[in-house]
Amino acid sequence: MFLRKVEGPNSVTLPDGSIMTRSDLPPVSTNRWVASRKFAVVRGVLYGLITQSDAQKAYGLSEEEFNGWVAAAATHGENALKVTALKKYRQLKVDTR
Repeated sequence: MFLRKVEGPNSVTLPDGSIMTRSDLPPVSTNRWVASRKFAVVRGVLYGLITQSDAQKAYGLSEEEFNGWVAAAATHGENALKVTALKKYRQLKVDTR
């Protein structure tokens, strides 16, 4: 088995005791982002498997887009990352003039 040398850990232990490895991250060639793939990238960054800047470069994400994923996942969980659920989980902006 061939292992590529990469910066950072090859695996991390998540709070629930499960182990996440680099092979659990979506392929760099991903074009169709489903909630589970978004959540895998968010968890990979939050638990130190990959840096945010590396994730943004590899997957072609803007900082705003990635931070939106993190905020949605932190507030409402993986279901908030579904495109069909954007309206349901979007926060209403209140005008405070």
